[in-house]
Amino acid sequence: MNILPQTTRRRLQKIPQTPSVWEGDRRSLSGLKSSLDPNSDSNGECIIWVDGSEGFVRAMDVVSPEMGPEAIVRTLLRAIETPHTPAKPGRPQKIVVRSREIQFFLRGALQNLDISIDYVPELPLIDELFRGFEEMNNARPPAIPASYEPLLKKTAYEIWQAQPWNLLADHDIIGIELNHSGIDTLYACIMGMLGREYGIILYRSLDSLKQFRQAAVEEKTANQLEKAFLAQDCWFLNFESMYDFDEDEDEEEDEDFDLADLPISEIRPLFGSVHPYEGIRPFLDEEEASSVYLALEALLKFFHANESDLAEEMIGEISTTVNVSLLKEEQNEQSISITVSTLPQLSGELLNMIEEMEDDDEDNDNLEVPLRDDLVPENSFLSLGVVPWDLLEQIQEREKIHYQSQTISPKGEGLPVIMIQTSRPKAKTLINKIQECGGLEGICFNPGEDPFSGHHYDLGILQMANGNLYLFGEFLADDPEHIQARRKWDNRCQQTKGYCGLIVAMGVTGSSRGKPQLNDMMALFETKAVDSQVLAMGVLQLMPQFEF
Repeated sequence: MNILPQTTRRRLQKIPQTPSVWEGDRRSLSGLKSSLDPNSDSNGECIIWVDGSEGFVRAMDVVSPEMGPEAIVRTLLRAIETPHTPAKPGRPQKIVVRSREIQFFLRGALQNLDISIDYVPELPLIDELFRGFEEMNNARPPAIPASYEPLLKKTAYEIWQAQPWNLLADHDIIGIELNHSGIDTLYACIMGMLGREYGIILYRSLDSLKQFRQAAVEEKTANQLEKAFLAQDCWFLNFESMYDFDEDEDEEEDEDFDLADLPISEIRPLFGSVHPYEGIRPFLDEEEASSVYLALEALLKFFHANESDLAEEMIGEISTTVNVSLLKEEQNEQSISITVSTLPQLSGELLNMIEEMEDDDEDNDNLEVPLRDDLVPENSFLSLGVVPWDLLEQIQEREKIHYQSQTISPKGEGLPVIMIQTSRPKAKTLINKIQECGGLEGICFNPGEDPFSGHHYDLGILQMANGNLYLFGEFLADDPEHIQARRKWDNRCQQTKGYCGLIVAMGVTGSSRGKPQLNDMMALFETKAVDSQVLAMGVLQLMPQFEF
């Protein structure tokens, strides 16, 4: 059995010992997740140490069930040295636990600390604490009042099956004149046309809707967007999967996930409220549930009644009055009449807001040199070299190698080439990108400079058939090796009448790194060497918005 290091024992022995009895235990968190730690695993366990003399919780940790008994000692040492406020550092005279296994383990681990460790069948202080946790958990209101739960869920699933987001974008706002429970008009926003996020937001005020849209368009950082989100005044219906996805799943696969691909049996609706003073509240009270039900049911009936008109490219003014029955307990109001209408003028304002921001972004982009650096994968091996004509013939004859031909007549020692060596998957992606651009139009070297450091660069640029320009490499202009490589490149291009090529190869992490063999080569793009004056970009400067 492990015991504490001598240095640790000496450090603990210097801490004053008090005539107190501490209770310690390790208990399952099942059923107490929301009370103790909303972000914790509900299958976890809680380790807790309580000073029975003072009534303080000195330390508490949440651990996974797989954690061994060493975790109990770690929490105990924190209780001794760095306890929760207002407790002060101190060693107990006695510890009581309700597990023989924990008792024997602690006796072995805490040798020479003058702490008595006893077994007791019950721990009154910890028992009382956990009873309080259970009462807190049970006191939390249900997400939906029991009287409205079946109605709201039934309507939610009918909305899921109706799929209004196939016709209505999030700027196609629908007005719902409720005139019920102090609510005049709700403004419904349908989410889901872009996939992934599906639901309906019911704004309680038009100002809240406009302010959020304006803030969402203007604000860029995550903190600013979160602030705008929490400033909303609305109720919401969201749909989510009944199963939590593994956080360690591949991010690219997660980006491709669409909730609509799941069967309805794996979808669940969530209701709640957002308000600047309350934040996100994941439950509705009785009065709220009544208003949300009436609004959603009226919206669903409106959608079914006007589906063909809502399918038009330009949605005009549509207004329908529907009747929605209330609960049996409210038979004095057999049904309520609700008017639901499209708001084309408001929808146009929101759409213009988005388009204006996109136009501004495009204008800003046009001010920058249209040079991109997202073609060549990171950690690729780059080189300027030459391919002998006999090897070039072998490359051309290989069916597995993608070949873009310029019908070059052999002249000089070989074809000058830029070699990009990366991994096989990344090489495939690079080749596909070039093909999507219509092929490789030319290879150019353009001067560049860093005004902050004063360094000058020779920037390697790939010009695509569709006009796109991609940076493939940046080389220090005064580097002797690069100067020599560029001199050879220019001479060889003169010998071939301006013809050159780009070879994409795999094997960057293998033994052929830097010297790819024929079997490593995946594409040869024959092209022309382009003079930098043809591109007319001048000397490119490294500025904060560029990432050369």
